Amino acid sequence: MSEPAVNLLGLPRHELEQLFTGIGEKPFRARQVMKWIYGHGMLDAQRWTDISAALRQELATLAPIRLPLITDAQASADGTVKWRLDAGIGQAIETVFIPEPGRGTLCVSSQVGCAMNCAFCATGHQGFNRNLGTAEIMAQVVLARRELGDIDGRSPITNVVFMGMGEPLANFRSVVQACDLLVDDLGYGLSRRRVTVSTSGLVPQIRRLAQEARVALAVSLHASDDALRDELVPINRQHPIAELLDACWDYVQATNTHEITFEYVMLAGINDSPAQARDLAALLRRRPAKLNLIPFNPFPETRFRRSSPEVIDAFRNILSAAGIVTVTRRTRGDDIAAACGQLAGQVHNRVLVPLGSREGGTERAAWPA
Repeated sequence: MSEPAVNLLGLPRHELEQLFTGIGEKPFRARQVMKWIYGHGMLDAQRWTDISAALRQELATLAPIRLPLITDAQASADGTVKWRLDAGIGQAIETVFIPEPGRGTLCVSSQVGCAMNCAFCATGHQGFNRNLGTAEIMAQVVLARRELGDIDGRSPITNVVFMGMGEPLANFRSVVQACDLLVDDLGYGLSRRRVTVSTSGLVPQIRRLAQEARVALAVSLHASDDALRDELVPINRQHPIAELLDACWDYVQATNTHEITFEYVMLAGINDSPAQARDLAALLRRRPAKLNLIPFNPFPETRFRRSSPEVIDAFRNILSAAGIVTVTRRTRGDDIAAACGQLAGQVHNRVLVPLGSREGGTERAAWPA
């Protein structure tokens, strides 16, 4: 027997309503099901007491809830937790929970691997296999909530960030549908400011996101000039810094967002000089920008080294003096390879030429639907 084509976790409210009307049921059934799944965390349809036994059985056949297997779980000394989830055919993705006073951030993956080929990222070194479906993205939230349990009747997950494996905007449709479920009052009911999509710089998709999701935006910048960013973040060859920043400032206006968060990994002797800090300040001065400086997190076979604390402090001080809100991100979960840039999972690479490369042949990658 073939697998059912639909997983209830992958359906935003309007699609769930369409599913029910398509089988002769009233649209309000969607509200009932979403309350059970997201409000009560009840995945066993046989316990949905306000839905008839016949309909529960039909849903079990038509659109069951399917969760991936957790193949490994690790806890860091600092409280960070990382789960490895089976993605089929010997592949795996990783999901990370980072607890902090007053908030708990879940970092979810959007692809099996990544085709962006950023030089300093372990995920990119694994290559790319496929996009995750909306249900596979939401399953990470469901499983994390189940594994963590509720605290005083509430989930410890207060923020969700698309900063795990993959380029979220290269899997546009599934990521936007997941965002819809995360902010829907009948879904997880998160504020749009508490859902963040991070991108290496897919400019057309940033502009689409402003119209379709309007969540918080984080941009991986990592250099203040195109020559260096071409090397570190190859998509820059298609969408250089000036074009990227124009899209960012337009995003703020279109979404009434307070600011764009820019990520800047600190690489010793590469992008951490005082002159580069001054150039970066010139790009962001008097703009709605916040800058996160990220100490580089090493992974096997990397050629990069982390900037020293003294160099990072000096870099931050130059930017702060220019009036730019700048924060040095505290490294979390590096003892279990769960820190920024360290997620690797297990990927069967299908990409022959990295996205953004100018070398030989046709580029192969998963673009938004």
